[in-house]
Amino acid sequence: MTNAKSEDLQKILETENLEQRIENTLLLLREEYDLSLLKEQISQKIDERVSKQQRDFFLREQLREIQQELGLEQDRKSLELRRFRERFENLDLNEEALKRVDDEMHRYSMLDEHSPELQIVHQYLDCIASLPWKQYSRDRLSLSRAEKILNQDHYGMQKVKTRILEFIGVSKLRKSTKGAILCFVGPPGVGKTSLGRSIARALGREFYRFSVGGLTDESELKGHRRTYIGAMPGRFIQALKSVKTGNPVILLDELDKMGQSYRGDPLSVLLEVLDPEQNREFMDHYLDLHYDLSNVLFIATANVLDTIPPALKDRLEIINLSGYISEEKIQIGTKYLIPKVLEESGLNKEQFRLPKKLWRN
Repeated sequence: MTNAKSEDLQKILETENLEQRIENTLLLLREEYDLSLLKEQISQKIDERVSKQQRDFFLREQLREIQQELGLEQDRKSLELRRFRERFENLDLNEEALKRVDDEMHRYSMLDEHSPELQIVHQYLDCIASLPWKQYSRDRLSLSRAEKILNQDHYGMQKVKTRILEFIGVSKLRKSTKGAILCFVGPPGVGKTSLGRSIARALGREFYRFSVGGLTDESELKGHRRTYIGAMPGRFIQALKSVKTGNPVILLDELDKMGQSYRGDPLSVLLEVLDPEQNREFMDHYLDLHYDLSNVLFIATANVLDTIPPALKDRLEIINLSGYISEEKIQIGTKYLIPKVLEESGLNKEQFRLPKKLWRN
């Protein structure tokens, strides 16, 4: 039997010279032999590779069985399931979340250890377990403490500080910070972001800031559905995972620079989040569970008001911050910036001197 082409065989048969016919036949057989030898080598390499994979798999399975028999180690899935159960036992999940966790845990247990879906379910369960379900920090609604912190962190701004103290005072009477959403409006560098951080420090709350400037995709705020590769929760859920408390101060920076595109309208998400009637049941696309954002204190900043949509502007209490005059800048530099730089550099006042005339220049 030969795998030679019919044209080559016909050519040999048509050759009248016997010596030439034998020579052509030998050449054809040589080609056949070389080809069969190459096929055998390739087949042998494949067999060796498959054999090694089978051997490694067999050894790993043997090792796992021996470890289980000796009680040295459980398989990875069992360990992860046990850890998840321990984490969820310490959380005050609502009924919807409990049912979802049970379903996903069952799904996780049924998946093959090498299935790509296993990691997706693991990340989802870890996201739920990392959220602060009904875990809140205790508010410190002391006006004297708040005033002291505001004066420590900022020079001047008496009207702004008075309004912030009024806000804290009303929150103390109502025993709740829900209600007005403060929006600091002013040029860059006047202390809008640091005011938000000071409010968080005065209330004894965690602080988280993210910029919505240039944001055009609503999925950045509301998350991606888990059907997409590399899906992640939105910024609000990420913030709560980071601060580990359900009532932080979240500062939405550069509100006036937010945009929109074919990927969705981030404005509609913000309107939902800032609405006290809707944010109790905020639905992140990735989490796919209702989550209560009503205890979060939202603060916004902007450089101008003109580009903020009217529907969003109506939900904000605008507090204008003007730029500093030269005398105020000198006071800020001498009383706040220089001491801070000295502390960060490990220097004292005797080791560093700045002539007053330089401030004027």
